[in-house]
Amino acid sequence: MSEHPDSKVAEQAVEIKNRLGLHLRAATTLAQTAARFKSTVTVFRGKEQASARSVTGLLMLGAGKGARLRLRAEGEDAPAAVAELSRLFSDGFGEE
Repeated sequence: MSEHPDSKVAEQAVEIKNRLGLHLRAATTLAQTAARFKSTVTVFRGKEQASARSVTGLLMLGAGKGARLRLRAEGEDAPAAVAELSRLFSDGFGEE
């Protein structure tokens, strides 16, 4: 994870490991987890981006298994938000 000098911004590259990719259940889990943090979290897939709190936006990224995404959080709890959301990806959203 990279933290910027002001430590109110954190970024992490993640890869989708679960078989179904960022489908409805995984996107809902991600959005619900992001909503627990005060920081604004954005998910990037190439030039596309979506709020981590928007299930519809996350689904529109069309991220399947093996897709590489970037998480970027801005706010007072940015490092914690990125760490927790990254863990969802590394755990395959608890699906496998």
